[in-house]
Amino acid sequence: MDNQNNNKKNENPFGEKKPNAPKFNMYWIWGILLLGFIIISFFPSNPGKKTNWNELSEMIISNDVDRLEIINDRVVKVFLKKESLENEKYKDVRSQGNGMFGQKTPQYYFEVNKEAFNKDYDNLVIAHPEAKAVVRDWQYENDSSGTILYWIIMIGIFIFIWSFMMRRMGGGGGGAGGPGQLFNIGRSKATLFDKNTKVNITFKDVAGLDEAKVEIMEIVDFLKNPKKYTKLGGKIPKGALLIGSPGTGKTLLAKAVAGEANVPFFSLSGSDFVEMFVGVGASRVRDLFRQAKEKAPCIIFIDEIDAIGRARGKNLMSGSNDERENTLNQLLTEMDGFGTDSGVIILAATNRPDILDSALLRPGRFDRQISIDKPDLVGREQIFKVHLQGKELSTEIDPKKLSAQTPGFAGAEIANVCNEAALIAARNNKEKIDMQDFQDAIDRVIGGLEKKNKLISPEEKNIVAYHEAGHAVAGWFLEFADPLVKVSIIPRGVAALGYAQYLPKEQYIYRTEQLLDEMCMTLGGRAAEDLIFGKISTGAQNDLERVTRMAYAMVTIYGMNAKVGHVSFNDSTGEYAYSKPYSEKTAEMIDEEVRQIIQNAYERTKALLSDKRKELENLSQELLRKEILFQYDLENLIGKRPFDHKTNYENYMDSDSTAKEVEVPVVVETIVTETIAPETPSTDSNTEEPKSE
Repeated sequence: MDNQNNNKKNENPFGEKKPNAPKFNMYWIWGILLLGFIIISFFPSNPGKKTNWNELSEMIISNDVDRLEIINDRVVKVFLKKESLENEKYKDVRSQGNGMFGQKTPQYYFEVNKEAFNKDYDNLVIAHPEAKAVVRDWQYENDSSGTILYWIIMIGIFIFIWSFMMRRMGGGGGGAGGPGQLFNIGRSKATLFDKNTKVNITFKDVAGLDEAKVEIMEIVDFLKNPKKYTKLGGKIPKGALLIGSPGTGKTLLAKAVAGEANVPFFSLSGSDFVEMFVGVGASRVRDLFRQAKEKAPCIIFIDEIDAIGRARGKNLMSGSNDERENTLNQLLTEMDGFGTDSGVIILAATNRPDILDSALLRPGRFDRQISIDKPDLVGREQIFKVHLQGKELSTEIDPKKLSAQTPGFAGAEIANVCNEAALIAARNNKEKIDMQDFQDAIDRVIGGLEKKNKLISPEEKNIVAYHEAGHAVAGWFLEFADPLVKVSIIPRGVAALGYAQYLPKEQYIYRTEQLLDEMCMTLGGRAAEDLIFGKISTGAQNDLERVTRMAYAMVTIYGMNAKVGHVSFNDSTGEYAYSKPYSEKTAEMIDEEVRQIIQNAYERTKALLSDKRKELENLSQELLRKEILFQYDLENLIGKRPFDHKTNYENYMDSDSTAKEVEVPVVVETIVTETIAPETPSTDSNTEEPKSE
């Protein structure tokens, strides 16, 4: 569902090219200054012309000396008076008196011994009292360029570390960064897209979201033709919240809005408001809306708004929580306060609407809550058509077949399948992508990478074969279980030694008998091990986890247990926090009923496999021989499935007279756990590596 063209190197997240001109950076100035100081420090100071005591005494007697500097009792620097330098005898040292930047430097110098110099100078003063007027400046420090260089480097390092820390605490160099990072930390970090940076993604690039597009296109139409609505008294919605699972296309839809609206578009993430400094989040909200009002009419898009929109008062932590709440309060005020500007529309996206604050969801702030669900069969076909563009495909590729093989897949997962298929075809040096490449890509996305080099002992392989055969036989002879279409004992992923895939019905509500049949099918691997070997292994860990979640959901969420009653303890709003909304006695009753449901399902599954033991043996031996079996293999080995229920794909293909029959559909299993999500993809990776105790 994402745009079929990959973003180029110079493109931003919305697919637009950024200018290549380098941006100004404060570090440039610091670097130039530090380099200049280092260069200067390497220029030796002008020591003057070397002289001796006899020449110096004559200068002193002639009243030409202004002052003397004695450095560390070793070197005497002689500074002559300005008027004395006009004398002809000093013409060779006139240029010695000025340094590189005009500072005063000595004309002469000579090395002395402290005691000898003091004795000679005292004798000179006795003979010539006017010598007392000469200033003697005794200095006891090292006059070396190395010391200057040391301090320059230390100061430079300190400035660099300080600037780096300020930029890090300010959230990096972008947005609120810049030369005055510490002082600009409260500025908004939103990226602006306007006529100079036009977004090239449109609604044509968004497939499988027809209902959501209708809702969102009305907002775009309002911005383009406001009089059409205002003349009837209508008002533009202040905000729209996009809600959906990860990868369903929320951000892509926002990109399309930016490309279609032709108004300034501010884009940022909810985490851009979060900062370690108190008050920064609220300041950035104010600055964002200030900029938006200056460019109204415009759109603000906040991705992952749950970072700052979490319900207030539900968190027991303090400190950062208070700062987050201050940011949320400021956002609420800006969206619907006394000074609200109607020319600013807020778009936001989240996959966790249950944790958002109720004040944020009310009409007047987010007037529309647009649900973006995972695509259905028709929607997946449209998405495949988008992502198949630009790829070299064989004539056998049919988007309808691919959509049937990927129930529960979101747009991002479909894009991944198409990309994986292209990579697999290229790896095999093919000229075009064929159906087998897509089959392998779906297996890769669902079950993980095939582990061809993993060595399995014959005993373990036998256990895996019977385990997977147990799943297959149980699902084949249970009416409401999803029909199995592929079973494999080839290791995949991190720990899965075998897996099975099913073709589920795309439905949204489940009855009790359907859930119980799903549980029996999931327990088929453990029951087969117990029946054939009289022992059990660690391979059923994943099965037991899923069955336990299903059983607890039936009892505590869906009210499908007669003893506990028609009650639901699902805490979707987080109201109960860490406490349970029922007593300890009820908790014991729930645990007992869950165990009883699972035990009954296990006994039922074991009885079914005992009755079909011959089919179980035949299927497991064929698995050991071929390692992969498909639906037609099961029909040849154990007969046709005794239930005549058409799948959604078969009904869809029957409605199209030109449709071709799909030979080997490879799809995924659907298990209802805590919420009714019929298209949640999950592999039946029922066998894990045995772990040594």
